[in-house]
Amino acid sequence: MKEIRIHARAGQGAITTAALLGYAYFLKGLCPYAFPSFGAARMGAPMNAFVRVDSKPVRLRSQIYEPDYVIIVDHTIMRGYNCFSGLKEDGIAIINGKEGQIQAPKVKPKQKVFLVPANDIALKYIGRPLGNTALLGAFCAATAELALDDLIAAIKHRFSAKLQEGNIQAAREGFDLVKNKIKG
Repeated sequence: MKEIRIHARAGQGAITTAALLGYAYFLKGLCPYAFPSFGAARMGAPMNAFVRVDSKPVRLRSQIYEPDYVIIVDHTIMRGYNCFSGLKEDGIAIINGKEGQIQAPKVKPKQKVFLVPANDIALKYIGRPLGNTALLGAFCAATAELALDDLIAAIKHRFSAKLQEGNIQAAREGFDLVKNKIKG
């Protein structure tokens, strides 16, 4: 079983991010379970969304404490919360941010961190700073868990025609950015 923890603030699309990721895994023929966790339902409050995926139905319903992967939609959450808590020894983190914008997190030797200027990418293609699909494209490249085509199919399923193309372009740019860093 693979486990993904998403850190964001309420209103930044973390639930949609988890749903897209879960649906992309479903299209691949796996059994995903995506769910949110949040306290007071106010805009801007820190919250989490989670995705578990396995080859058989997922029955575990608890939060994820030892994720394989972490997606951080809002890097400012790292100031007051250890988003890397429990990240597996060879875990991968995707952070929405730019070089020099955030302090490099302390990670274990086998862990990998990829900074992706997802909000900037989203502004370019969508016109709003909602970089979730760029982060998911980066996730596909960094983890090799999903093909970019699986994610694109999930985006087409989730969004109306008006929003599809911009989100697909954002996902592609996030994917290409991380692929180039890996080749680096």
